[in-house]
Amino acid sequence: MSDLHKEVSELERKSATAARLFDIRRIIGGLFVVYGVIVTIAGLSPSDADLKKAEGVHINLWTGLAMLALGLFFLVWMKLRPAEAPAAPEAEPEREPGSDAG
Repeated sequence: MSDLHKEVSELERKSATAARLFDIRRIIGGLFVVYGVIVTIAGLSPSDADLKKAEGVHINLWTGLAMLALGLFFLVWMKLRPAEAPAAPEAEPEREPGSDAG
């Protein structure tokens, strides 16, 4: 029985690791941070034509900073409230044949 207990514990640990690894907040946060950095860098030195199109607003800079903030929010949220592996379903009690009340 000891080997079975070890195997179940190992599977539970792997399941919890997989749940944390494939947390959608990690993917969304990571993508927003990467794209936010790219757009922010593009917004640091806009051309005069770009500023004219945006009516003087540094739209790439503000959008990049907003994307960075959103990405960091997702990553902090993931860190503060990590995903837990789903609980194993409890087995239903077995009924004796012929004791069906329905």
